[in-house]
Amino acid sequence: MNKEDLFALQPAPFPESVYAAVKDNWNHVAKPLDGLGVLEEMLCTIGAVQETTHPQLDPRALVILCADNGVVQEGVSQSGQDVTLAVARNMGNLRSSVCKMAEIAKARVITVDIGINSGEEIPGVRNRKVRRGTRDFLQEPAMTEEELLQAVRTGIELAGELRKTGIRLIATGEMGIGNTTTSTAVAAGILGLNVDEITGKGAGLSSAGIRRKKQVIREGLKKYGFLKEGEAADPPAILSGRKSKSAGDFPEDVLNEKERTFRILRCVGGLDIAGLCGVFIGGAIFRVPVIIDGLISAAAALCAEHLVPGTRNFMLASHAGAEPGMRDILSHLGLSEIIHARLALGEGTGAVMLFPLLDMANAVYRESGSFAEIGVEQYERNQS
Repeated sequence: MNKEDLFALQPAPFPESVYAAVKDNWNHVAKPLDGLGVLEEMLCTIGAVQETTHPQLDPRALVILCADNGVVQEGVSQSGQDVTLAVARNMGNLRSSVCKMAEIAKARVITVDIGINSGEEIPGVRNRKVRRGTRDFLQEPAMTEEELLQAVRTGIELAGELRKTGIRLIATGEMGIGNTTTSTAVAAGILGLNVDEITGKGAGLSSAGIRRKKQVIREGLKKYGFLKEGEAADPPAILSGRKSKSAGDFPEDVLNEKERTFRILRCVGGLDIAGLCGVFIGGAIFRVPVIIDGLISAAAALCAEHLVPGTRNFMLASHAGAEPGMRDILSHLGLSEIIHARLALGEGTGAVMLFPLLDMANAVYRESGSFAEIGVEQYERNQS
């Protein structure tokens, strides 16, 4: 796959009629209209993506992409790259935090080494390494064009493979020291956001550490031409409604945005973000709903939508996260999250938490009686 092939990808049209049919079924369940809020909308989306009025939530999987980031050498994290390898080993043994949670949620865990800075073959972890960590983006672009494309292609292939094995729902996760720096840089570059306002403490930086992190992000964006002198770049128009425009609506504008997003991701992004971007694109192509976790996977989802417009129709948002940039990304994508718990663990923990919530909503959708069955007059939607 070359860059032109990536830009030419187009998901199948989103089946609005199926979404509406699932919503109509919800309206006949004996409960207040829209009583389960965003959970109802998520079941409508899942049904539409699967093209059925009986959404299937099993089997499901969590895909965790692990990679190191060269920008760590700029002092943006309190931990070194050795932590990425250590946690990946723990994931391979199914002993990490998210692995325990996934066991409860009955989700399969697929951990992938897409760029850990080590030559070690990790038991239980798939080796799809593009390179041993990205370059320090203050010194040079994080990835070459070929490396970025390989990472995106890996994510697309993973989504396709999971669909072939019957997986109906994918959650996304990641592990990589320094990746709140890369994801914040990507989000700030694409959306033209103020770096000071959206940069968080990651895995517990001190005040001095946060100042350094902001400085590195600003310098990186400025180096590659994505930060105006003394101010954030003008933000692109915010998407409206649930569906995005297709590439055919404004081909020149869309193509320019694709080129810009591709360069931002290549220059200041990470291999985990690029791989997860591919998972989101693959979910849209192979018609599997994909759940966003925290800031890193949200940045990947943002890239996916800008590279392949319409991809966001196949996404679900799990939680708001503790990183301030999350609300900007989800708002831009037109997605509503369910969980507000200041989650900052990463690994896909918030995405996995969504599984049991969806299970409960699906039980109400499938098994609750109708208004007629319980002898109650059906609620009517107020049209005023």
